Order: sequence, then C-alpha cells, then structure tokens
Amino acid sequence: MNFATDPRFNFSRKQVDAINVEHYTSVLDLFERACAEFAHKIAFSCLGQDITFRQIDEMSGKFAAYLRGAAGLQHGDRVAIQLPNLIQYPVAAWGILRAGLVLVNTNPLYTERELRHQFQDSGAKAVVMLSDFVAAAEQVIPDTDIKLVITTNALDMMEPQPTPAHNLDQSVMLLSLPTAISLGGSKDSGGGLSQIRPTLNDLAVLQYTGGTTGVAKGAMLSHGNIISCIAQGRNHFAEYNSESETRLLIAPLPIYHIFGFTLYLCGNFSSGGRSMLIPNPRDLDGLLDVMRSVPFTEFAAVNTMLVGLMANGKFDAVDWSNLKWTIAGGAALVPDVAKEWERRTDSKLIEGYGLSETTANLTLNSPATRRIGSAGQAVGFQEIKLMDSSGVPVADGEEGELWVRGPQVMMGYWQCPEATDEAIDAEGFFKTGDVVVRLDNGFYKIVDRIKDMVLVSGFNVYPNEIEHVITSHRDVLECAVVGVVDDRTGEAVKAFVVRRNSDLTETALREFCRTDLTAYKVPKHIEFRDELPKSNVGKILRRELR
Repeated sequence: MNFATDPRFNFSRKQVDAINVEHYTSVLDLFERACAEFAHKIAFSCLGQDITFRQIDEMSGKFAAYLRGAAGLQHGDRVAIQLPNLIQYPVAAWGILRAGLVLVNTNPLYTERELRHQFQDSGAKAVVMLSDFVAAAEQVIPDTDIKLVITTNALDMMEPQPTPAHNLDQSVMLLSLPTAISLGGSKDSGGGLSQIRPTLNDLAVLQYTGGTTGVAKGAMLSHGNIISCIAQGRNHFAEYNSESETRLLIAPLPIYHIFGFTLYLCGNFSSGGRSMLIPNPRDLDGLLDVMRSVPFTEFAAVNTMLVGLMANGKFDAVDWSNLKWTIAGGAALVPDVAKEWERRTDSKLIEGYGLSETTANLTLNSPATRRIGSAGQAVGFQEIKLMDSSGVPVADGEEGELWVRGPQVMMGYWQCPEATDEAIDAEGFFKTGDVVVRLDNGFYKIVDRIKDMVLVSGFNVYPNEIEHVITSHRDVLECAVVGVVDDRTGEAVKAFVVRRNSDLTETALREFCRTDLTAYKVPKHIEFRDELPKSNVGKILRRELR
C-alpha cells in the first residue's frame, strides 16, 4: 500500500492540503518556526529542570546529526523511544524526526513480551530508553534488529550520568544521550545532518494501539496527519490561543500516548506554550504538589485521574484561580465527575474523543460551546457517519458505529495489509469500533466499544452506561463493568466496584441501580475491590477483569 497513490486516501490527501494554510512541508517546518519565534521561552519543565525552545533546537539538531552520521541510520529507519515524561523526550523525539527517521512511541511499562513484539514488528534499529530499563532490554534486544541503545536518566540534562553496566551483545552499541548529542556536534559526526527532508505523505510516527482487542498494531501516522491534527486544534481553540498571557500546561499524560504526544510535543509546543511534564502520573500526591507550586493555566487528564485528584486531601490546597480549562480524553468522561470538577475548580472542562488511528481528536468540545456528557462536535475537516451492523447509516439519536475519513486518519497498519483492509473501506472510511450517538447540533456521545458490549437475553448492554450510574452513588469511587457467561441469559452483567465507604453492600448498590436501569442492565454480580487495573494513561482495563 502506498499512501501517496492509494485511491482510498484521495479525500484525506485533499483535506490535508486544504487545512495546511501555513504551507508546512512536514512537521519539521512546524518545529523550526516555533523554535525561531519562541527561542528564549521555556518549552518544557520537569523535576526542577527547564529547557528553552532554543536549547531543544540545538540539542535535537546535534542528536539528529549523530543518528544520520556516526550512527549510520538512513531515511525511514525506525527509532523507538521508551521514556516517561522527561525533558529528554522532546529532545530525542525531535532529533529523530529531524533526521528523517520514524519515531516509534513505546510504553516504558511494557513487559518483555510486549516489548519484543513492538520492537520486532516495527523493525526498530535503535532505541532511546531510561537507564533503569536496560536490564529488561537485555532479554529482548537479541531477538530484534536493534544495534544501538541510547540511555538516559532523570538528571542527564543537568549533569551527565555514567552509562549503566550491561550484558548486551558486543554487536550492540550502548551510549548515553548526552554523549550522542556531544558526538553529533563534533567534527567526527560523519558529515552531519542530511538535508533530505520528509514530505507530508511520509511516515512520521508508528503509534501502537493499546492491544485491548488483540496484539497491538502500529498505526502509521504521516507528517500530514500530524500537521492536520495541530492545525485543526489551533482552529478549535483560536480565540483562547490569541490571548497574550503566559500559558502553562500541567502535563501528566504520557507523551508516548497519542493524546500526550499531539497535545504536548506538537500542539502546545507549536503555539509557544510551556508544558510541565509529570514523569509519574500515578503519584497523585506528587502531581498535586507540583500543581501547588506553579500558577498553571491548563491541565490534561482522564476521568479516573480527575476522580482520584478530587478524592485527595491536598486537592483544596491547590490554587485553581489561573486554570482556564481542563481537557479530558482517553476514556469516556462521567458527567457527574465533570460537573464536580468544574464546581470545585471554577473552570471549564473540555471533553474530546479520538484514537491512535486518528491522530488523537476526532470530536471535541470547545471553551465557548460545550455540552457535558458529550465528546463534542467534529473537529475541522473530518467526515463522520454512523453505521449499523449491516453498514447502513443510522438516524440521529440512534446508536451506530462511528466511521470517519479525513486528514487525521492513519495511513494504515504497519505491515498489516489485511487488518488495514478490514479497518478502512474502499472510500477511505476508518471503522472505529466505537458505538456513538449523534445528538442535536452535531454533538456526539460515545456509548461504548462494540467489543465491550454485553448481550443479555438478546439485549445490548453497554458497560459505560452502567458505570456512570454506579459511580453516581456517593459511596462509590470508581467501577468497571464486564460481561460474564450465564447459563440462563447467555451473558450477565458483573460490576467491579471500589468503595469510598466500606459500609456499602451489594444489596444496597443493586437497589440503587434499579432506580435508573432497566432490570436486565442491573448487575447480577457485584465484586468489591481495593483498586482496579489501569493502563498507562489511567484507563480502566476491562479485559483484565473478564
């Protein structure tokens, strides 16, 4: 499949050209203009360290020169990044892209099995990783094409640290990120950075899906996909972005996730905003300590993070007076949670919806026009339709699978032509697998994943609906709903619940549910737990509860 010529993407290519009013030829244009315009401003902060746009420009350029020079990587080669949110991430990421290479975002929490699959599937030839991960990498890298391991730790940007001890094969080169940057700026860097630049149709990022429905696949995101995402986001927040005040975004969501990648590394960066990176988003105490220390104007989170923060005793000690808006995504936002967040912070909460395959947001509320309980309206140049199981369009107000085509839709799945053909039809529509309802005025409400639907006596039951009801109980902190085998009804509803109050009983909670749910939706089984399994971005993992 060739994205530049495949007729399925004719619509997408035309829309990329239409929205690219800045005439970017790749994301490198976006990067270079931001560095020139905001040279002396702080771009990222983390762990008491700041890095300016100029410093990122200089260091990423040297790193790019090393990759294309001494390291000998060629245009289109894949390089993985396995880091938490540190200021090294934007340095490494922009260096990879400036070198004409393909960035492979990698979750640092992956197991050996998951790492092996992603490294093998992507064909990565190099990886930038936290020094702490080298021991695990020793078990994986011999089974991959990786011949270069670049390590870093949290303090590398302040004071270079020694390269960790390792048992990697002699054929694998290992050095630190500061050393690689230094070599890129030397006379022996192998000729420096190639002037060959990517185009809008070239692959920029392999963004692996979460693997919630099987083995993770690499969504191929082009330079045009990313440019379109950023341009449409700017248009959506044009009024707010025109404000002259200093903007500071608290950034706990991982950059290696598509939400964080597009929001922090690309969107906020391109508009001159400062991102305060949070390496460990699970440490809510630490996150609140950071929020207490700086006057921040923006925040990005998922539903479970909002719930956890509001339940923390430090929450009310934070000065929320500068917060303009909170953007939420990654999972459906519970309306009661949204209302409580807005009440307690006196700010606006903006919910959006998107996938790795769509370069993040497809629909988004805006500060001026919001509808709590919805994922907003279509962003920019997307063409959306809702289809039933037979591929027939459904009417407004009816449930259907969301199909979309547009400038943000991926080029397909890496080395998976069959999966690509299954996911993208002949007209270029990507089938999301999400059940959605179109409300009045073009707002969309996300119902649930098709594969998460529970079939009770022939009736469709969506876990999100039940979870929203259960979490509205004052004694419930969070919950997850799945289907389990039932001899009488085929499947039955089971709820896993984390209580605020241990006095809450199954009987009381079931009676509460009967007030708002028809009988077949009321959980037949309820199991109380101290915590629920979550992904790296805080999304509850239903698959681990089945």
